[in-house]
Amino acid sequence: MSLPARAAIDHYENFPVASWLCPPRLRAPIAAIYHFARTADDLADEGDAGAAERLAALAGYRRDLHAAAAGRVQSNGRWPQVFTPLAAQIRAFALPLAPLEDLLSAFEQDVAMTRDGAAYADWPEVLQYCRRSANPIGRLLLHLYGVSDAQALMESDAICTALQLVNFWQDLSVDIARGRYYLPLAECAAHGIAVSDPSAQFGALRADEKSTKLIAACAHQARETMLKGTKLVHRIPGRAGWELRAVVQGGLRVLDKVEALGAQALHQRPRLRATDAPAILWRMLRM
Repeated sequence: MSLPARAAIDHYENFPVASWLCPPRLRAPIAAIYHFARTADDLADEGDAGAAERLAALAGYRRDLHAAAAGRVQSNGRWPQVFTPLAAQIRAFALPLAPLEDLLSAFEQDVAMTRDGAAYADWPEVLQYCRRSANPIGRLLLHLYGVSDAQALMESDAICTALQLVNFWQDLSVDIARGRYYLPLAECAAHGIAVSDPSAQFGALRADEKSTKLIAACAHQARETMLKGTKLVHRIPGRAGWELRAVVQGGLRVLDKVEALGAQALHQRPRLRATDAPAILWRMLRM
């Protein structure tokens, strides 16, 4: 059994990470935050290790985070390529520790839920997970941009939660095969799909009218959540605001594709392609 050997495996990403639109002085801290989160996600998800080994690795990762926050990074540690730059950016930008802790707790929850073959009961449970798995990234970025008012935080949370939901509905074909079940059981029941054994029944979902309506309802929830946060693009200054426009419109474009696939999203992963760029750019301009 083994965990991924590299800190960052090649990953398909829909959304820009420290792209050329990002202010140059913020590229290093954003990259450090991204690699911290990406590596922790790999520990929870990649390789063929068992749940106990994954949780032990995440516990060690948490200890290294605390050491980095205290300025005690050791070059012979397991993840120096993550924590050496992260420690420097924590010092340079006074990055708060709580959002990074929240991310780790979400990854630990992923391991526990997969081990137990469990699913989320309802929307409140899914959204509570998103609060720790996605919203911390937005709050860290707002910290870097020097934006801290309550309205901006609320809008950031809406966008980040929506992006997490977009990822769920885009990755149904991948997550279900891995034993991760994000379709809320109450929403399934509301569409005539009773799930008493997620590990057996989610994998057997058919591409029928019930599943199509279920996925459409989930996509609608993500879209409505995203729209609650879109005014944030006008609060973020300069090029970073355009980066956020790209993220928002990229997410909405993925939802278009999920909705077009309907129940086929259970078996096929929609992707953004170069041909989607003109539509995304046009929507960015219209914002």
